[in-house]
This record gives sequence, C-alpha cells and structure tokens, in this order.
Amino acid sequence: MIRCLAVDDELLSLDLLEDNIRRIPFLQLAGRCNNAYEAMEVMQREPVDLIFLDIQMAGLTGTQFLQGMTNRPMVIFITAYKKYALDGFELDVLDYLVKPVPFERFLKAVNKAAEYHSLKKAPVVNHAADYFFVNVEYNLVKVAINDISYIEGLKDYIKIYLHNTAKPIVTRLMMKAISEKLPPSRFIRVHKSYIIALDKITAIRKNRIYINEHIIPISDSHRDHLFSIIDPRNLKD
Repeated sequence: MIRCLAVDDELLSLDLLEDNIRRIPFLQLAGRCNNAYEAMEVMQREPVDLIFLDIQMAGLTGTQFLQGMTNRPMVIFITAYKKYALDGFELDVLDYLVKPVPFERFLKAVNKAAEYHSLKKAPVVNHAADYFFVNVEYNLVKVAINDISYIEGLKDYIKIYLHNTAKPIVTRLMMKAISEKLPPSRFIRVHKSYIIALDKITAIRKNRIYINEHIIPISDSHRDHLFSIIDPRNLKD
C-alpha cells in the first residue's frame, strides 16, 4: 500500500485527483491539500510515500515546496503547463502529468510509482543482483551490471556507458550512490569522476585506461589502488 497526498489549489482538479486515487487498489489517500503549507502539516503528522503535486499554487509553488524538502517522498507533478518539465527533471520527480490527465496516463504513472516503491523497499546494497534500475526522464531504466563499461560523474548526474550501446544512460545520481550498487570485486574508481569495469579494460598506458576507443584518466590518488589490483605486465604496452 502506497500512502499518497494530493496537493492542488483548484478544487475541481483536487476532486478529480482524489477520485483517480481511490480507483487504484494499492493507493491510500493520506490527505488532500489546497496548498503546500497544508501539505507540510499533513506530512508532519503522517507518513507519506507519494505526493501528487501541482506546480502553480499561491504562496508557495510546487517546485519551491519540493526544493525545500530533505527526506522527500516520491513526487508526481500534475500541472496545466508543459514548460516546467525541465524543472521536474532537475528535481528528479517520478513523472510529469499535464492536465487534463487521462486515467490511462494516470495509471501508467502510479504503476511506475509502485515499481519504484518496491525497489526502494529492497536492500540498498545487493551485490548478488545482476542489474539495478535508474530514473531516466521519468522512466525507470534497467541496467545490467555485465553491460557496464565505465561510469562518468558530472556533478549531480552520472553517465553510464554500456559496451553494447553507443549512447550512455544519463541519470541524476551521485557517484557514491552508484558505487553502492556495483560489486567491488568487479569495479574500481580510478578518478573522482570515473568508475571502470575491470573486465572491460583493453589496455593501460601511463596515466590512461583504454576501454576500446574510450580513454579514461587515472588520478594520482587512485593510481596505487588500481595497480595493487591489476598487474600492468598482463596488459598491452
């Protein structure tokens, strides 16, 4: 059961949202609020797993409300405006729905929330698993660990490069968080911005790692650790 909160300053929209929520067996309505301040009060009293959140509201917008949260639940934006989609992506919301929302589209969003909720309840670190999921543009994308060549960190984002795919997967995640999803016997950090798969290394030359045509730098702070694991005599010159 997913406990959810409906937040919208339009009464009709709030009524429609509540009706949709009550039609989904695994959703439980924890409260309905006309603004972000009421939502804060509810969240102080009761646990909330998912918020259906309007953006343009008087006093405090949905984006401002979300930016102020620390331990935020899952969030699905429901708004009349398409122009805030980038804000939703930056804030790592689960989905972005534009009013009027067909029930089929609403159902797709809550099914995604149910899947993500199940993943969050699973152990954070599970090196026995051979895959994990990441959030990519409002979709949960499955990543097979065996397919990963290397990972590049870019501030709040990472790029996951797969050996059988030209285009990397871009997701809002920190390097520490992705490290916890990877088996330490198979992956190593060689730079503050790079994690590589040991079995995908083609060669090491000086301070560079070659994974086919890709070149990854080795930082001085990670060099000793790398060479304590890999004997360069076994690699190409």
